[in-house]
Amino acid sequence: MESNANEKISCCNGMDLRMLVVVFSMVASELSHVHTRPIDFVCDSEARRMMNKVKDLQVEMVVCSAVDALPSDIKLPCIRIHKATWERKSVHEQRAEILLSLGTLAQDVRSARTLSQPGCGLTLLERLEHSINNYLHVVRLLHIEQGEQVGPQAELCLGRPSKDLGLVLKHFGLLLTGKLEWLIAEMAKGC
Repeated sequence: MESNANEKISCCNGMDLRMLVVVFSMVASELSHVHTRPIDFVCDSEARRMMNKVKDLQVEMVVCSAVDALPSDIKLPCIRIHKATWERKSVHEQRAEILLSLGTLAQDVRSARTLSQPGCGLTLLERLEHSINNYLHVVRLLHIEQGEQVGPQAELCLGRPSKDLGLVLKHFGLLLTGKLEWLIAEMAKGC
């Protein structure tokens, strides 16, 4: 009898542990959610690091075996930067390009989320959408002191469509650590 009880416990511990990791990550993410003000975002790299949940989402994706393929394509943001071209752009143009990438990504993730079945895959997409929307909100509020009042139209630069959530997370993370950090580096000169 004791052997059966131990077998049941060890049998379910792996599943329980995975569920606990997912639940713990979701709770920790919400508890550590920093209502980042734009000035904190620009001048405090720790605030930006705390806001970046890509690694947490990647860990949860590994635990959640239900996320093999997304129900619809997501257009990947362009992540490559040609340094000379990027530096020739005004801060307004850089910001507009990042906003366009984040907005398109948020829209595609929302579409995939609405087609997803309940479960950890849906939860991951909800958290990803929430994270992207947080960045959209902060980047929209960034105060840019240059003569231009109306933001220029950004060129839509999107990579190929993908149903691979791992690739989507990778590109989102690289957008944050690439173009967004380059924009912040320029803006941080005024900190």
